[in-house]
Amino acid sequence: MKHNTPFIKKFFRYFKLSLSGRETDFTSGSINKAIFLLSVPMILEMLMESVFALVDIAFVSRVSVNAVATIGLTESVITLVYALAIGLSMAATAVVARRVGEKDIKGANQSAVQVIILGSFTAVIVGVIGFIFPKEILSLMGGEPDLIEEGYKYTQVLIGGNITIFLLFLINAVFRGAGDASVAMWVLVISNGLNIILDPIFIFGLGPVKAYGVQGAAIATTIGRGTAVIIQLFILFYGWSKIKIKLKDIVLKTKIMLNLIRVSLGGIGQFLIGTSSWVFLMRIMSEFGSEVLAGYVIAIRVMMFTLMPSWGMSNAAATLVGQNLGAQNPGRAEKSVWLTSKYNAYFMLVVSLIYLLFAREIISWFKNETDVIYYGALTLQVVASGYVFYAYGMVVTQAFNGAGDTKTPTVINFFCFWLFQLPFAYLTAITFGLGPLGVFLAITLAEVLIAIMAIIWFKKGKWKSISL
Repeated sequence: MKHNTPFIKKFFRYFKLSLSGRETDFTSGSINKAIFLLSVPMILEMLMESVFALVDIAFVSRVSVNAVATIGLTESVITLVYALAIGLSMAATAVVARRVGEKDIKGANQSAVQVIILGSFTAVIVGVIGFIFPKEILSLMGGEPDLIEEGYKYTQVLIGGNITIFLLFLINAVFRGAGDASVAMWVLVISNGLNIILDPIFIFGLGPVKAYGVQGAAIATTIGRGTAVIIQLFILFYGWSKIKIKLKDIVLKTKIMLNLIRVSLGGIGQFLIGTSSWVFLMRIMSEFGSEVLAGYVIAIRVMMFTLMPSWGMSNAAATLVGQNLGAQNPGRAEKSVWLTSKYNAYFMLVVSLIYLLFAREIISWFKNETDVIYYGALTLQVVASGYVFYAYGMVVTQAFNGAGDTKTPTVINFFCFWLFQLPFAYLTAITFGLGPLGVFLAITLAEVLIAIMAIIWFKKGKWKSISL
């Protein structure tokens, strides 16, 4: 017991330090400490993001099966918005981290302003389309008439208010690139707390607030995220982040903007490939009925709860790569990636065992229909069987992005998702009659292939010479 006491004290000291955000330079000292200090707030940040999804599905599952299916179809489309936001956020993290590593804080501030301008402009265009054509969007996704009539207002609010998604992603990416991961985490804690409080109020009604049904989930989520964005902007202008913006900084700087667009194109491309693949998979799943689709949607939401922490560790690797390349220390950047991958694999192994053993019990927490539980559990078990590969694939892919090499993951995603996953899913599920199992196998095998290709490419080391 005495032997473990120093370790426990050290763990809690580092944990407290990681939440405080006082340490933001990760270009020297212990790599293990740097991974821990960055990973803890990033994991908690991603957990908060995934709680958004779980809370919505928990409340909406009490409305109707159509309501759950509406969320699945809408968010398959909104993932295309996420692709744009995440692609831009990867550029923001890479460029800001590189400037911070170079000790060029003014350059980091200017990059933050340009990415916010770019993201806001894009979000307004997407929002107008979503607000005007929500029924057409659900119809295009294969929604049945009664589903569309019940759920189109959810789609209208969520896509119409997508600027909250854009800015939440982008500003948090700026914080992460600067090493201020704890700021991003605390913003989402407040945002998620609001969502949990507002969800039942707007879905089921309370006092003067009428019951909006599934639309209420979109209203609550948009208010929660919008509040988070207001807090983010306040911190950028008046707060304690390393990045500080003044009103005079809000001007268009063409050179910086074009550099961000150049880096983000690869990021946008890789996520558009990945997320459009998910859209087509959801379209295939819709062929098997609302119960099967609902089970699949619930399982994906549950998996996101554990994939998000894994993404948190991956984001830590991206920041470490960016800052250490800026500090002219590529060896430290590479070592950070392999250590982070190993820790991520340990975590994902534990999660996969839980899913394999308790899949039916987990799905039954959300819905008790036999078919929903069966297909939801099958999704969890098949997809989780490849989780250890996902762990390495996510970290190494984010390492490329942190270096500013967004092209390599784009090529890998194109091959694994479009040339392998989609044809495999269609052939096995529809042509050869395996049904939903064919889709689940396609997801797992594609992610395994991504991990193998990413590791091989990473070892070649070309990412170390990318200039930003």
